[in-house]
Amino acid sequence: MADLAGIIEQAVVGLGYELVDFETSPRARLLRVLIDRPLVGDRPAGDAPETRSGITVEDCAAVSNQLTRLFMVENIDYDRLEVSSPGMDRPLKKPEDFVRFTGQDVQIKLRIPEGVQRNFSGTILACAEGRVRIGTTEGEREFAFDNIDKARLVPKF
Repeated sequence: MADLAGIIEQAVVGLGYELVDFETSPRARLLRVLIDRPLVGDRPAGDAPETRSGITVEDCAAVSNQLTRLFMVENIDYDRLEVSSPGMDRPLKKPEDFVRFTGQDVQIKLRIPEGVQRNFSGTILACAEGRVRIGTTEGEREFAFDNIDKARLVPKF
């Protein structure tokens, strides 16, 4: 699967997008690819400062078409390919994601609980030197990046 993830990431980045996440079902019959616009400076690439457009259906179609052709060439067997935006509850996978979304609300699930608590909610304050710091209603908390199992943005309505 590592080779498949590398192939997908290279294709997505080559088209000018960021690979946010890649999931497979058992036996890799379903391939789910989440894409976003890469950050350039303080805004997504291709966006004017006053507009922040997300991923469009056309973006997903372009990536899907490219991956479909690439999978034929690479002889990758699958039943269904889904390409979509990460959504408002975007997963945070890399330290750079936490830096990019500093100031946003987040839900974090730890691999190894701190005391008896494994799930935390708060605002991302910083991410540096392998540590993520969030502000919660109980105060600031800091976690080793390697101990974060899952993290997602919390959309505001």
